[in-house]
Amino acid sequence: MHDDFYQMYLEEMGNIPPCTREEQGMLLKEAAEGRKEAKKRLVEGNLRAALEYAREYDGRGVLMTDLVQEANMALMMAVEEYAKIENGPEFDVFIGQEIRKALEAAVEEQESACQTGEELAARVNVLQKVSQILAGELGREATVEELADKMKMTVEEIKGIMRIAMDAMSMNAETMDLEALAGVEGIEITEDEEAEDYEV
Repeated sequence: MHDDFYQMYLEEMGNIPPCTREEQGMLLKEAAEGRKEAKKRLVEGNLRAALEYAREYDGRGVLMTDLVQEANMALMMAVEEYAKIENGPEFDVFIGQEIRKALEAAVEEQESACQTGEELAARVNVLQKVSQILAGELGREATVEELADKMKMTVEEIKGIMRIAMDAMSMNAETMDLEALAGVEGIEITEDEEAEDYEV
């Protein structure tokens, strides 16, 4: 579906002529005077440039459609900002800097999200293994306190892992393997965060 939207976007782009150097100079003067139509045309006339910047970041973990959206938003904000600047850098240089900053931020955010997901999976996995070990040693399911002692963590930290896992399930119910989180052997995650006792 993302590919379809991207293809449609490319087709629409073919109907929008880029700004000529002469037109852009005139539009910049009008934009500085606060004319909305000039700003709109500056954005439209530089969408191809924004697309080229977005393409540079393709393959770095962010969908191309999202990259294009980030680039276009950065372009619109850059046009607004440039209209207020006196004696600033060249317009093309300025929008390039702003678009790149937005794209870098999008890539970093995606990398951070992936890292957080990996850390969550690792914590849940460790909790599962420790729970199974303790269940074998005790002949029953371990309590949260016993798990905390075994893992050298506080009770609140153990409960925190359970809450994080439950939040992840809520936010990613359609894409995550629920059994990997909810069906952890020997661990029952309760939705009542006020409850003092977690059945483990």
